[in-house]
Amino acid sequence: MVLSLFVGRLVQLQGIEAKAYADTASQQRLRTMVLTAERGEITDVNGAALATTVKAVNVTADQTQIVDPRAEAQALSPIVAIPVKDLVTQLSGTARFAYVAQGVSPAQWERVLNLRLPGIYHESTTKRVYPEGDLAANVVGFVGYDGSGLGGIESSLQSQLAGRNGERTYEASAGGSEIPTVETQGHDPVPGSTVRLTIDRDIQYVAQVQLAREVAASGAASGTVVVMDPATGRILALATVPTFNPNHANDAPAADLGNRALSDIYEPGSTSKVMTMAAALDAGVITPTSRFTVPPTLTRGGQTFHDDVAHGTLRLTPSGILAMSSNLGTMKIAERLGAHRLYDKLKAFGIAEPTGLNFPGESTGLLPNVTAWGPTEFATIAFGQGLSLNSVQATSVFATIANDGVRVQPTLVDGVVAPDGGFVASRPPIRHRVVSAAAAQTLSRMMEGVVSDSGTAPQAQIPGYRVAGKTGTANRVDPSCGCYRGYTASFIGFAPADHPALVVSVTLQNPVNGHFGGMLAGPVFKKVMSYALAHEGIPPTGTQAPHLRLTW
Repeated sequence: MVLSLFVGRLVQLQGIEAKAYADTASQQRLRTMVLTAERGEITDVNGAALATTVKAVNVTADQTQIVDPRAEAQALSPIVAIPVKDLVTQLSGTARFAYVAQGVSPAQWERVLNLRLPGIYHESTTKRVYPEGDLAANVVGFVGYDGSGLGGIESSLQSQLAGRNGERTYEASAGGSEIPTVETQGHDPVPGSTVRLTIDRDIQYVAQVQLAREVAASGAASGTVVVMDPATGRILALATVPTFNPNHANDAPAADLGNRALSDIYEPGSTSKVMTMAAALDAGVITPTSRFTVPPTLTRGGQTFHDDVAHGTLRLTPSGILAMSSNLGTMKIAERLGAHRLYDKLKAFGIAEPTGLNFPGESTGLLPNVTAWGPTEFATIAFGQGLSLNSVQATSVFATIANDGVRVQPTLVDGVVAPDGGFVASRPPIRHRVVSAAAAQTLSRMMEGVVSDSGTAPQAQIPGYRVAGKTGTANRVDPSCGCYRGYTASFIGFAPADHPALVVSVTLQNPVNGHFGGMLAGPVFKKVMSYALAHEGIPPTGTQAPHLRLTW
């Protein structure tokens, strides 16, 4: 009877259930390996790599084969730079597959392999590296442990950069090695595309260096520099300080990982006066030589206003009002224009509207609806308080004036290089006229007075070049108290003024060693613009700035 039972069981195993057991055994031998798609590069406009991908190794474990997790953890820890206690957790259990360390270099894996530890295997992968360190880091962004973009272009263009992972399934021996005679299954990965930015690495470097020096010297909390081509909207540099190294993004404060030139909004102060002037010139309510009597103070809506520097009664033209940055004179010009026409022109300049960059964390700024303006709000908005914008929006305003009154949507991405090498350019930017060419050209000539010896920013003069611009020294909103405390110092300008090729904006938040825009931001503008003009091969035009009467 016993013998009959053994025979029956043998027949069952080798005959009736043989295929089922064979399939089960085969399934236990199967290993599935993810074939990581190579992530596309991010380059500057000339193809210099700002983010690239290198070969790496993921160290894995079959926990069922590990006899002494602590001993193996102690051996691995110095090589993979992971604490022993964390490795013990990864090596303990009954999982046939677990990650021990991800993204180690091939050299590190060789050291691990030489330990000949039971249950330790590997899979090929890639690692994101940033060869230029913090250069344009707040534009490029960074990736997480899984290789997905977590900030900047890495995040906003994740789908183009990532590609599609592949997969490979094979049978492994008891020791974990692939059985070479068994057929494998799967599909190949599809590489990601390369994103080419409009950023120029060399101009970006100079902008970051000069900005960092002034932030340190002035004791400012932060700063931005934007360099833009007014005719195309292309951004050649977008610098922020403080910044971070995306190779070690986890070590940086969260506040430094975004892009302050797009995420931080501020009240612009006097740089906003160019919009009031542009609107008034476009409407024909002033000319450069119109006559205004500017008293020591003005009262509107029960509030008394004055200029930064106390004065008696002045007789100024709009050119003089701009050159001397008179709040009171600007209020009088705005009153000739009217609130509704000013509001419409501010919106046309892009205030409180998206820049079109679709950048993570961008803020559109604030502009109260004109229906909510009383006499006080009308006055303050006219000279740049009571509205807010980001640095790219502010730069775009001046680019519009430089481009004969036509606003060109800012652009950060030149195009995408597909895996097959084909280049697909970004869509042409949206363009629309904000003010007439005549109004823009007249305002440009008036803005040259700001950079004259009689203006607020002689420090922004560039030998051989005509420069047009405007200073800003605005009271700064402190969120901690909901009050005005500290300053925003800025200068925005373009050159050559009679044939504008580049716009540069410099903004410093909460400086403590001085606070006037001309004194602090003007010299940074001069250094960045001088380099950019030479780098782009833009010669002086050889003409002389016109002489406009500032007083009457």
